[in-house]
Amino acid sequence: MHRSPWTLVTALGFALVALLLVAPTLGVFQSSFYDASGERLSLGNYAELFGNGYYREALLNSVLVSLAGTLGACLLGVPLALLTTRFAIPGKRLLKTLAVLSLLSPPFIGAYAWILILGNNGFLRHWLSALGIDAPTIYGPLGIALVFALQFYPLVFLLTASGLSTVDRSLDEAAESLGATGASKLFRVTLPLVLPSLSAGALMAFMLALANFGTPMILGETFRVLPTLAYNKFTSEVDENPGLAATLCIVLILVSTGAILLQRWLASRRKVVARLTHRARVERLEGWRHWLATAACYGIVGWSTFPLGVIATYSFRKTSGPVFQPGFDLGNYRTVFHVVPTAVSNSVAFSFAAVSLIVVIGTLLGYVVSRQRSAATRVLDPLLMTAYTIPGIVLGIGFVMTFSRLPLPLLGGGLIMVLAYFIRRLPYTVRSSAAILEQVDPAIEEAATSLGASPVRAFGLVTLPLMVPGVVAGAILSWVTAINELSASIVLYEGHTVTMPISIYHCVVDGMYGAAAALSTLLIVATGVALFVVNSLVGVEEAVTP
Repeated sequence: MHRSPWTLVTALGFALVALLLVAPTLGVFQSSFYDASGERLSLGNYAELFGNGYYREALLNSVLVSLAGTLGACLLGVPLALLTTRFAIPGKRLLKTLAVLSLLSPPFIGAYAWILILGNNGFLRHWLSALGIDAPTIYGPLGIALVFALQFYPLVFLLTASGLSTVDRSLDEAAESLGATGASKLFRVTLPLVLPSLSAGALMAFMLALANFGTPMILGETFRVLPTLAYNKFTSEVDENPGLAATLCIVLILVSTGAILLQRWLASRRKVVARLTHRARVERLEGWRHWLATAACYGIVGWSTFPLGVIATYSFRKTSGPVFQPGFDLGNYRTVFHVVPTAVSNSVAFSFAAVSLIVVIGTLLGYVVSRQRSAATRVLDPLLMTAYTIPGIVLGIGFVMTFSRLPLPLLGGGLIMVLAYFIRRLPYTVRSSAAILEQVDPAIEEAATSLGASPVRAFGLVTLPLMVPGVVAGAILSWVTAINELSASIVLYEGHTVTMPISIYHCVVDGMYGAAAALSTLLIVATGVALFVVNSLVGVEEAVTP
């Protein structure tokens, strides 16, 4: 029987989801119900987790520090969105690009930068101490929440700004005619209208904070959260049945799922619909109000990008072990390319291999979920997006459980790293490809097929060239996030498959701060160049919030 090539692509999508998402997650789920021997079914792991104060504290810590980081992200992102959408702020494009740069730079780099700034020997701490001011430590929950807020506020900013751009100004005018003041109008009219967008940004910030491994591992000290506890338990039990680590992973997924359901409930509880007939005006402020609004915008973005500048500067500082010396040279970069060259080459090779697969498969899957509407593709689309919701540490542990034995013994090689990067970053290209197809009239393809072209030929000659900007944008963002991947890599790597983020993490832990700064700077530069290309193609905000 003849089968459409798009049916085969759909089947491939289901096969990839089953192999690389469902099987590892089910492996973790199954392992959580076995006792320490790995032979008997038991609820002992769950009883231990919820009955032991040590684990309950880690669960509570994870939720509280993620909520604190999300609250901070909202306090930064919402005002920035309001100011940049409602008022004429100079350099809006630059602000968006710098904000996204801080979002896509690895959060553990931000954590390391704040150690240089406010750590025990941080330069700002020394300056404040000289003035008689005892600065609070960057270590612990407050420091973690600060890094989360500065890392993830761009999600709230971009999504809220997108929502504000669709608010009909006639509603504001009606509120003003009824006597509403600026604050009353903001909280009773504007924010309810953008609540779905705002809550979606807050949800993404919360989930990324909840799943984050590097920042609490570097800044946490004795402060325990679920990702770091799962990693520690898994690595300490790797020769036995890692049931307790698996249980921690399942709880992490359950908390993420609960956050998604809560966001949907909040967004639907006060659903407000308005027809956009008059876009909001962009006002020009005068005098001190203009300078205050501009200073606030650049202050928020500058605060989040300042750590990246510190990292770049310190990468050229002379070092002696963990101590930075006066003067500048290229010694840290020589150390990187002589001591850890494998990490650089591995990061580039693994990320490019993953992106090569992503470009081919993600483009085809983006096409089928957008154009080939069917019951199968309606199920496949959300399944592909579940890669967003599964924390990297959970996927890494699931990969170890799934691919460490026959019939697919992939553990220990570069292929398992490539597959982890591939499945975690595939949604970027799928979403960007599907989104750009919304701007392409299907009649163009229909005209090609009516002239005798096969569906595949019509796709290759007509549709694909029109999809190129979205495909390239998704591929570049996939590459950026893949080369910066730590959470899954830290579980999957072996000595010969070490990557740059893993090397940075170990350099920070081992006190090789100069080499860590040099490696971090290379990643920041790669991220910045990639964002420039994406911004030239489709606009950075459209690409980052598919």
